[in-house]
Order: sequence, then C-alpha cells, then structure tokens
Amino acid sequence: MLTAFALLLSVTAVLAFLNERFFRLPTTVGVTLAGALSSMLLIALDALGLTGPRGWAAGLLETLDFTDFVLNGILSILLFAGALGLDARQLLRQRFSILTLAVFSTLLSTFLIGFAAYGIFGLVGLNVPLLWSLLFGALISPTDPVAVLDLLKRAAVPKRIETLIAGESLFNDGVGVVIFLVIAGMAGIGHSHGTGSVVGALELFGREALGGMAFGALLGAIGFLMLREIEQHAVEVLITLALVVGGYVAASALGVSGPLAMVVAGLVISAGRDVAFGEETREHIESFWETTDQVLNILLFAFIGLDVLLTETTGPQIVAGLLLVVASLLARWISVALPFPLIRRHEDYGPYTVRLLTWGGLRGGIAISLVLGLPQTPYRTHLVTATYIIVLFSIAVQGLTIMPLVHKAVAASPDSAGPDSAGPGGGQEDGENAGRQLSSET
Repeated sequence: MLTAFALLLSVTAVLAFLNERFFRLPTTVGVTLAGALSSMLLIALDALGLTGPRGWAAGLLETLDFTDFVLNGILSILLFAGALGLDARQLLRQRFSILTLAVFSTLLSTFLIGFAAYGIFGLVGLNVPLLWSLLFGALISPTDPVAVLDLLKRAAVPKRIETLIAGESLFNDGVGVVIFLVIAGMAGIGHSHGTGSVVGALELFGREALGGMAFGALLGAIGFLMLREIEQHAVEVLITLALVVGGYVAASALGVSGPLAMVVAGLVISAGRDVAFGEETREHIESFWETTDQVLNILLFAFIGLDVLLTETTGPQIVAGLLLVVASLLARWISVALPFPLIRRHEDYGPYTVRLLTWGGLRGGIAISLVLGLPQTPYRTHLVTATYIIVLFSIAVQGLTIMPLVHKAVAASPDSAGPDSAGPGGGQEDGENAGRQLSSET
C-alpha cells in the first residue's frame, strides 16, 4: 500500500508539474485529463500486446482501493477544509437557498436521473433494475465544486454566488451519500443497515442526516472550546486534525453521516474563528488547511484520471454513458430551476444563477467512490462506466468552458446591488467591484 501511494503521489506531482509548465489548465482539470490520457495509453499498449505496464499499474491502483481512499480516507479532510474556508455567517444568511438546493434538488435529481437511467439502459439492451438505476441517480447527483471554485475566485465572482455554489455542494455531498445508503438499504445491498420499508428508510435518513449534523455541531463546539483556550499554532493544527479524523471514525461507529458531521464541524469553527484564533495563529491554521485541501484535491483528481485504467467497457455501456451525460445535465437544470422561484422570494439572485449552478455542478470523487463500492453484480460495470463518462465530461468539458458563463453572470448585474449582493447591507461593494473588474478586463 505504501508503494502504491508513493507511486500515486509521484505520478500526480509529475502530472501537475507538466500541466503548470506547459498547458496551464486549472490544476484539477489538467491532472485529471493527463491521468486519463496516461491510462488510455497503457490500455492501447495492452491492446497491442504489451500487457506488462497496464497489469502492473492496475495492480497498484487496486491496492489503494479508490472507495476506501476517498470515503474512509481523504473525504473528511476535504469537507472540513472546504467548510472552514467558507464564511459561516454569510452561509447562515443564505441557509434557505443552500438547504433547499442541497436537499430538495438532490432528491429530485436522484429520481430524475434514476428513471432516465432505467429507460436508457433498457434502450441499449443492458436492462438495469429500477432500484439500481435509482442508486445511480443518488451517486451521480451530488456536485463537486473543487474544479470550478478556483475559477470563480479568479473571476471575482460576488461572494454570495460563491457561497451558494460551495455551500450547496458541501451539503449535497453528505445528503447524496445518505440518499444512496437509503436506496441501497431498500435494495438489500451494501452495509447500509438495510431495510425495505419506507418507514425504515425515513428513519435511516433521519438518523444519518440529522444525527450527523448534530454530532458535527457537538464536535465543532468541543473543538472551539479547546482552541480558544490556547495560542500555539502547532497544537491547534493537531487539535483540528484529531477533530476531523477521529470525529469521522466516531461518526461511522455511531451510524451517523460522517460527511455532514465534518461540514457542520468546520462551519462551527469557521463561525468562531475570530474568538478561537489569534491573528498569527489564524494565519497558520488557515494556511495549513488551505494547502492540505489543495494538495489532496489534486491527488484525488489525478486518481480519478488514472483509475480509468481499471474500467472495462463495452459499446452499449459507452452509448448509455454518453446519453446519461445529457440526462444528468437536464436533470440538474430541472432540479435547480424548479425551486428557484421560491428561493428568489427569500434571496435575490441574478438571471444567470440557474445556468451557472447547472453548468458549474461538476461531478467528482464522491460519485466514483460510491459506484466502485457497489458489490459485484452484472449491473455494476454498467454503472461504473456511465459514472466515469459523466465525471470525465463534467471535469473536462464543463470545467474548461465555465468561464464565459461566469463572466455573463457577473456582467448581467452591473450594479450588483440586488442580485448578487452578500445580503442586507453586506456584499454590495464586492459585487460592484466584481462588475467593474470584469468590465475593465473586457
């Protein structure tokens, strides 16, 4: 395992270097594409009779196990770091829109994609059962903002839109995992404390989601109380690390959602950062978590690209995957657009927000880790192939073409006093500055 991790780390460093030196794509997009192209090269060599390199590389990747690497490894750190980097007060002001999108839109998207997948798989002759199609809908619905958030920051997107996209994604990761576990339980597969009844499914959802958030609030409060009593950055980094790693393991043991617990714990500490950290200590803590987040994200996206090596595909599976790219985008748009009139009654957003949320809703590591964790059945490979196609399209095509839409979203509200302001009396200046900066760049 150490050899496999060392190889992954070394290959990722080389891919990231080549991208920064020659291609200058957003790092997560660049390393994903480079990893996928490297995998395809090994597959091509294997087809030509040179089987050694592919077999050796595949063996090392299987040693790491993508599902364990993500769900039981780096996910807790990524979610906590993402939540810690958000402005918790701003997120609280936008709580209605974020929770509506994270819960209602994720549920709606799950069923829309699930029924579409059931029809598409049947159309190409793969005949995947409905519950497995709904499982696919659950695992592909959560969005991953990692690749797009850096672009949003570079474009000086108003804080309100950035918080909306990041906050929704952080929460829908946890909600999506819970929905996945509920459907898996109804299908009687996996380690989901399975139950076939609707009441049992609701109980599982409540325990995982509400229990996870409550446990995360408790963890965050304990961490905050400890952090405010000391002023030594190395010890405070150690406390936050223990909170994340130990808290995630404890959440799993208690049967509550670890992802949601980490998001809430990070937000609690973010809300109290001015009290918990001194000025110098806060700089060290935020720098540590920001760097850790960036490094692990690059590693994760390189793993996504390289893991293509392990995916066996057939013609019908590829056709189904391509059709599901369209279906997943359409489902994302419907699931966001449908509740948006209600959201606009509470908070005013610009005219391009729905399109930005749709095209900026990238899929990533959560989807792949969930699909690879499914038990071996005749349907598993169909779902794996479709997931990889959607994720690679999402990262490569959506990730590289989001900037024109971002520019339109900012330019659509040149005064920025209403649509994208940070809230009553707050963030208006940010929006005006963003509009002026974009106009000068244009």
